[in-house]
Amino acid sequence: MQNKGLIKLFAFLFGIVSIYALSYTFVAGKIEGDAKALAASEISESEDNYLAKREAFVTRHLDSIGKESVFGYTTYNEAKKKQLNKGLDLEGGINVTLQIAVRDILVGLSENSTNPVFISALNKADEDSKSSPDTYLELFFDAFDELKGDEKLASPEIFANIGLSDVINFQMTDDEVKPIIRTKIDESVVSAFEVLRKRIDGFGVTQPNIQREGNSGRILVELPGARDIARAQELLSSTAELQFWETYETNSPNFQRFFFEANNRLKTLVGDTNNEEVKEEVEQDTLLSNVDQDSLLTAQNNPLADIFTAIPGTQFSVGYARKGDVKKVDEYLKMPEVRRLLPVTLQYAKFVWERESEESEIVQLYALKSNRDSIPRMSGDVVSDARGSFDQYGKPVVSLSMNTNGAKQWEKLTGDAYTNQTGIAIVLDNRVYTAPSVRNGPISGGQTEISGVFTVVETQDIANVLRAGKLPAKADIIDSFVVGPSLGQEAIDSGFMSFVIAMIIVLLWMIFYYGKAGIFSDIALILNIILIFGVLASLNAVLTLPGIAGIVLTIGMSVDANVLIYERIKEELAKGKGKGEAIADGFSNALSSILDANITTGLTALILFVFGSGPIKGFATTLLIGIVTSLFTAIFVTRLLIDWYISRKGKSLDFTTPLTKNLFRGINTNFLSKRKIAYVVSGILVAIGLFSLFTKGLDEGVDFVGGRNYQIRFEKSVSPAEITSELSSALGSVGAKTFGADNQIMLTTKYKVDVPGTEVDNEIQDILYKGLTKYLPEGTTMQDFVPGGTNDDIGILKYRKVGPTIADDIKNNAFWAIIGSLAVVFLYILLRFRKWQFSLGAVAAVFHDVLIVLGIFSITSSIMPFNMEIDQAFIAAILTVIGYSLNDTVVVFDRIREIIAEKGWAAGDNINLALNSTLSRTLNTSLTTLVVLLAIFIFGGESLRGFMFAMIIGVIVGTYSSLFIATPVMFDTLKKRILTGKE
Repeated sequence: MQNKGLIKLFAFLFGIVSIYALSYTFVAGKIEGDAKALAASEISESEDNYLAKREAFVTRHLDSIGKESVFGYTTYNEAKKKQLNKGLDLEGGINVTLQIAVRDILVGLSENSTNPVFISALNKADEDSKSSPDTYLELFFDAFDELKGDEKLASPEIFANIGLSDVINFQMTDDEVKPIIRTKIDESVVSAFEVLRKRIDGFGVTQPNIQREGNSGRILVELPGARDIARAQELLSSTAELQFWETYETNSPNFQRFFFEANNRLKTLVGDTNNEEVKEEVEQDTLLSNVDQDSLLTAQNNPLADIFTAIPGTQFSVGYARKGDVKKVDEYLKMPEVRRLLPVTLQYAKFVWERESEESEIVQLYALKSNRDSIPRMSGDVVSDARGSFDQYGKPVVSLSMNTNGAKQWEKLTGDAYTNQTGIAIVLDNRVYTAPSVRNGPISGGQTEISGVFTVVETQDIANVLRAGKLPAKADIIDSFVVGPSLGQEAIDSGFMSFVIAMIIVLLWMIFYYGKAGIFSDIALILNIILIFGVLASLNAVLTLPGIAGIVLTIGMSVDANVLIYERIKEELAKGKGKGEAIADGFSNALSSILDANITTGLTALILFVFGSGPIKGFATTLLIGIVTSLFTAIFVTRLLIDWYISRKGKSLDFTTPLTKNLFRGINTNFLSKRKIAYVVSGILVAIGLFSLFTKGLDEGVDFVGGRNYQIRFEKSVSPAEITSELSSALGSVGAKTFGADNQIMLTTKYKVDVPGTEVDNEIQDILYKGLTKYLPEGTTMQDFVPGGTNDDIGILKYRKVGPTIADDIKNNAFWAIIGSLAVVFLYILLRFRKWQFSLGAVAAVFHDVLIVLGIFSITSSIMPFNMEIDQAFIAAILTVIGYSLNDTVVVFDRIREIIAEKGWAAGDNINLALNSTLSRTLNTSLTTLVVLLAIFIFGGESLRGFMFAMIIGVIVGTYSSLFIATPVMFDTLKKRILTGKE
């Protein structure tokens, strides 16, 4: 081997850099462990809110020592930034995909156009976006082109308005307007991205991740370690639209009379369930009513008065209701028949509820002075600064400072309110936060406060979102993944356990099978693991549970290169060559197979990286890194160690042990003669699988069909059927099944999955808490039940929401990932072996393996004691099976090519010779990989079992198919040419 000195230097530096990169992880981990131990000694577990107090103590302690020097080269704050990032499944937290409402941006650009063609195009784009992979903007353009008639985008009623007059005029064609609108939309999404980034910077989590997803208008946000999930969701989805309105005067008799007449009108409206005229009017008036018709057409004695009190509860409110009745009151007040009862002086009144508080079940309703266009007196654009502070009574408030223009507007608004004896409602995201009176005349200087029943954290969050600015359009959470911190720690423990067990098994097996040579492989393998983690830390990559699985799988597959080398060395020794010559030729002859096998696996991992997201991308990342480091350590480091050892005087190195010396020797199986039997067996298995797939199908997870699933843990064992029965009346379609231990379930529902906003998430959590209370320990509160709550061991540990649109995208990406991997590998094998028959054999084997895995999942999904849903992780498993199967097949093909080039085809006899010569390597690698996968399957945690089960089946079937499908298909398609001597 040439340039040994350079390779030694590179290996040394590579190792040192990796250890240095990992040192920050160890430093941060040690300091945090010490802080937790100190907290445990200071705070008793018997104290109320023990977990919250412990977390606060740890945070304060780490803040106090964050800048102190550690080991003379770093600080805790620096180490925390440079440590190996852990994904949500290992650390807990929240991952959401936000969809910026492009429709809202278009409406804003059109200055709220009511042009019928424009509105129709928007509505059609709304409908088409549910099933089309195209962006909303392109769907809008397509719909407009279809519906426009003589209308055009540059109409004064649409985009040729005052706001866009500097870039669009009414003489422009649609093709000229479209790129301008695309630019404006992109600018708005960039603005939303920056607003969210600023909010996240002020949230206080370490190593947050925020990125745009192409030009789809989607923004991915990951907050690892975030415990207060509700707070995080509110921070991300809040539009932060701040408005200042003047209220109507207190105790206005006009409102008292309106509510009285509204109640009487509603008696007729909701009492007569057969009034078709009323039904039609309610259903058709979509401008003022978005009402649940079934709920409205229900008889009540006093529909409004029974749930709403038309007497001001506080100054400037017009009445109040209980939290649970707010939605119903809103529905009544939006009905056109009710709105018509407002006197002329109040016809534009805007009804807005106050911000709900945990301290009260009562919510006040305010009537704000509005106009035809519902434009507030002042908007939040005038706010130059916002900060959390305290009022004169020591209560938390948000202090606002306004710019010069805002100060003038504020002085005018407060002057009018003082003159009219009305209040000023400060409204944030359509909720009144405070409505103070103006007692001493106009207020100059542009200073004010938002007061209410706030905690210090709440005022900080409100100030944070106001400083960041408002989003240009609402941001709907279309995909969310929430993991509680206790589940993350369990994942770390189980992942580490599987990692250690797999390492020990592989290390011992290599020594058992290859003796002293196995020790050198083990040293290279340990260095390989250090390098993988070092590279992950250096690249600031994220380690996930599937990522750990990828590393452990790398352990199993990385021995393949050494097995190939050692088997070739043994062949050279059997030919009578000396040790030095045999080792050199063994490494040289194995190199082609090693490279081909790893390139094909790398191609599938690369496609998985491109099409995957979140944890799956983490799996692909570790697999790609592992392939590169495995090649380096197996080819170069192992060679260095072996050369060093045999160069020592009198040292002899054998590549066997007494127990394995004659293992697999003398085998001479005629594989090709058994190919027809193999075709029949495989055909039957594939046919059974296809029959099950077409009749029973697969258990598709929410990744592919949309919906929500919740992993919920109880103190004692529960019955999934009983829980399903308990919740079906409230959630409709719901399914529950045991997930791991019998005190844990995975619950899935599609309840309101297409309704945006966090309100539905909160509603479902409330339904689950109330419906499952009897299964929870006595005294369990809602705060204990939700993820990241005060009890880490009971309640919702993890939940996932996938909207219908993003589910379609995931399904499409999965399909193209599989097709893409097959196409790329087909071309690669064609280029390497120069015969399409080799490519056909490899792809046929892959199709065979994938169909059998899918068939087994379809047949056994209802009887296996672990989760077998088809999700993104399963697609990762399928692609890895493809990679492994191709790895095995390419090694076999490479040997066939080598022997045929030397000895010719000999009517297929030399193909059998090639298969027999690689049998030792095939079985050795397969058994090693299988043992590793079994270790992960048993010890790696419940969430990985379905993933690993698919991999285990794939390894078994892939080993079989490389011998009995890929090679026979290649032979049969070449047979005529072989027998006629044309090959």
